[in-house]
Amino acid sequence: MPIVSAMIRQRQADAGTASLSLYWACHHHRANRMQDINQGPHLTALTPSELAELAQAKHLLEHPGYVSRMTDMIGMPLEAAVNALPAGWKKRIADVTSASLSKCLGVATASLRGGGSGAAMPRLHSAAVALTGAAGGVFGLAGLAVELPVSTVVMLRSIADIGRANGEDIGSTESQLACLMVFSLGGPTSADDASESGYYTARVALSKALAEASAYLSRHHVARESAPAIVRLIAMIGARFNVQVSQKAAAMMVPIVGAAGGALLNTLFINHFQDMARGHFTVRRLERLYDPDTVRDAYRALP
Repeated sequence: MPIVSAMIRQRQADAGTASLSLYWACHHHRANRMQDINQGPHLTALTPSELAELAQAKHLLEHPGYVSRMTDMIGMPLEAAVNALPAGWKKRIADVTSASLSKCLGVATASLRGGGSGAAMPRLHSAAVALTGAAGGVFGLAGLAVELPVSTVVMLRSIADIGRANGEDIGSTESQLACLMVFSLGGPTSADDASESGYYTARVALSKALAEASAYLSRHHVARESAPAIVRLIAMIGARFNVQVSQKAAAMMVPIVGAAGGALLNTLFINHFQDMARGHFTVRRLERLYDPDTVRDAYRALP
């Protein structure tokens, strides 16, 4: 009997322990659930000042004023000017665009370095691009093949400068490719989903190509233009960058555009990509502070 009594007491103790464990598990579950409810949607995670920054970034990324400003300059619809481009020139422009981006990637991986701080200085880069535009404007469309690669490299350095001011480690492969990606922003293609933001559409479309290029560069450190990962990335960014390049080339064909017009066109051109860089690197800076999904949800919720 003493043995039976001891066994009964042990079972009662075990049952009590199990009940107590179940109680505390339910208690913690309810507490965590209430915490989730009190926190509300992801949007409330960002501070008011950060939401204001994100709203400004969204305005820059989703509503670029490049086309309207260039239309005002040449005095005719830009789409009509693009449609008037000679058929043979469209392929040549695409080739020049691809070559310019390849050169940019080589410059990014070979010469962009981390370190440094302080505010970006976009005016210096704008002045340099204006000078190349003035030289290209003298020769019109024929000067594009010489002028664009130089201008694109200067623009890349300005983009990197803006990225560095937003906390990017420009010496890293990931940040260098993020700089190159800026050339894909603000120029949607016909394949884009109209229901999604243009900015996130571009990021999703390029995500796999960027990951493959990053993996390749981490192994080889030098961008070989013939490497499949590099070819694919350049082609995808080029398809979007070519939209703006074609618009610039079409504007250069307007008779009133000479050296002064070429300088102004290039100033509009670099200002557009500086705006894209400000928006892009603001989003990335917030993503380093919060979960990327939190920032994306907040971005989508903004008007």
